[in-house]
Amino acid sequence: MDRIETEIGDAGPRPGPAAEKSQVQVIARAAAILRALEDTPQGLSLGQIARKVLLARSTVQRIVAALEAEKLLIAASPNGRVRLGPALLRLAASVETDFVAIARPFLRELSAELRETVDLSALRKTNMVFIDQVVGPQRLRTVSAVGELFPLYCSAPGKATLAGMGGTEIEPLIGRAFEARTPFTITTLTALERELARVRDDGVAFDREEHAEGISAAAVALRDPMGNAVSISVPVPTQRFAGREAEIVEGLRRTRLAIEERLALVTDR
Repeated sequence: MDRIETEIGDAGPRPGPAAEKSQVQVIARAAAILRALEDTPQGLSLGQIARKVLLARSTVQRIVAALEAEKLLIAASPNGRVRLGPALLRLAASVETDFVAIARPFLRELSAELRETVDLSALRKTNMVFIDQVVGPQRLRTVSAVGELFPLYCSAPGKATLAGMGGTEIEPLIGRAFEARTPFTITTLTALERELARVRDDGVAFDREEHAEGISAAAVALRDPMGNAVSISVPVPTQRFAGREAEIVEGLRRTRLAIEERLALVTDR
């Protein structure tokens, strides 16, 4: 043991403050390049990336080459375009799986307490996708398949997620007019923005038969360890929802807090 400690101690001088700052800057630039390529399956050229991240093309070329070596980027065309690579997909899948594993005991507890179905969903472009579910024991219950997509504008998890965005982000994402899924669906951005202002104040979003007649839901939003938007929701047949809103909201808020505290412990390790 003494020998190992001596070898570590003699490993050589640590980089000075200037070198450390340079290393951090490279990481920040690499992250900016990865973000620039988000939602661009067709890829971007080095020049397009350079303009988006406000860096010299030569700098972008060096960083892109390093990211390609690690499979974080791959070629998107023969003429030099690049796109996000499979290594990122594996990392993202690992984080999502870990988050689901962390959240699931809390979802089970909430489902047992309310005797209702509890869903966990994540933002996927213009929809929420269900990534986990604990089915409630009631004979009359709402169940949607894991992997099913729900629109942002008329679902409780979608509205909870939209409320966490800046005002300028929403219109480019979902537009100004929406399909009426039911007679209760909000169909204009102006009306939706009024609803989202209330969600921001209360921290809870509702779907009162806006997505499907006969089904109501409440949801709260939070972030996974990578900062991605996720939501916990409780869908209930409307006939049972009316008298239980306060109970459902209290359970959702408590569950969100418990998961956030658990994530903080995991992150601090």
